[in-house]
Formats: sequence, structure tokens, C-alpha cells
Amino acid sequence: MDVTAQTDEQIVRALAAGDRAALAQVFDRHAATMTRYVWAIVDDRHDVEEVVQDAFLLLWQRAETLDLPAESLLPWLLVVCRNLARNAGRKRSRHRADELPEMLAAPTEHSDAVETLRWVRSEIAALPELDRRICELCLLEGRSYAEAAEILGLTVGAVTQRVSRNRRRLKKVVMHDGH
Repeated sequence: MDVTAQTDEQIVRALAAGDRAALAQVFDRHAATMTRYVWAIVDDRHDVEEVVQDAFLLLWQRAETLDLPAESLLPWLLVVCRNLARNAGRKRSRHRADELPEMLAAPTEHSDAVETLRWVRSEIAALPELDRRICELCLLEGRSYAEAAEILGLTVGAVTQRVSRNRRRLKKVVMHDGH
């Protein structure tokens, strides 16, 4: 059978059987429309690419259990894109809440930078033991949340939550003390 004449339902069955060529066919058929749709709801190019890529990954993972409500796969893909874009927006807004305001410029003098780092380290040292260790690993040493979770015997979610909470704590102190 000519692959361009295959219906989306036939392609989904091929995906469920592990046919990578079927995934390429879905991509060729729907990627441009999905990308335009996501651009309409997401502002960042990286997020657009990630949402479209994740939608195809989800299709690949769920092909065996996917029951198409219509003859076309496109409505399902667009709903997936919308949901992934909303999740990306929520994630971005959470990270924006953790960022320090722009009015707090980076120190220009070496001595100012040393003083700021000393102050931040002293604030981290004042945290409870587990929070202090998580901040040291993730914020000062640059380790991933997964690495910190493994070292401390925690879940990645617990580490993520504690880092976020401690960033907010430090941000409040920075804003209040004027550092």
C-alpha cells in the first residue's frame, strides 16, 4: 500500500507495532500544523520545539492504547500540544517567580561579589540541615536535582520542592535586607 494513502488510523496501528517509519509519516503529515498551532499559544521558540517534540513522543508511547475519536490524528495531537504548552507556561511562570528582580544587578567590583557570595553562603548556612545540604549541592555545586536526590536519599520531587522554597526564602531576605 502507498504510505501516503494510509489513513491516520492505519498509521497509529503501525506505530503501535513499533514502526518508526510510521512516526516519520505522522511527522511529515502534521508537524507544520502543530508547530503553527503551538506558536499561537507559546512565545518562546525553544518551548514550541519542545512541545511539538513531546507531543510526538507521547504519541509514540501511547500508540498501543490510543483510540482515535475521529478519522484524523490531528485533533488528538493538537489537544496534546495545548496541554503540553499549558504545562510549559506553568513551569516557566514558577521559574520566573524564583528569579531575582532585574533591579538587583550583579556586583561590578570583585570585593562586592565576594561580599555578596559570603552573605548568600551565610544565609544558606542558617537553613535547617537538610535544606542547607540541598542548597549546597544544587545551588553552589551545580549538581542536578537527581544527583542531589540520590546523594541524600530523597525523591527528585522533594529536592525540587525544597530548592524552590529555599530560593523564595533567600529572595525575600534579599529584597528585605537590600543586598
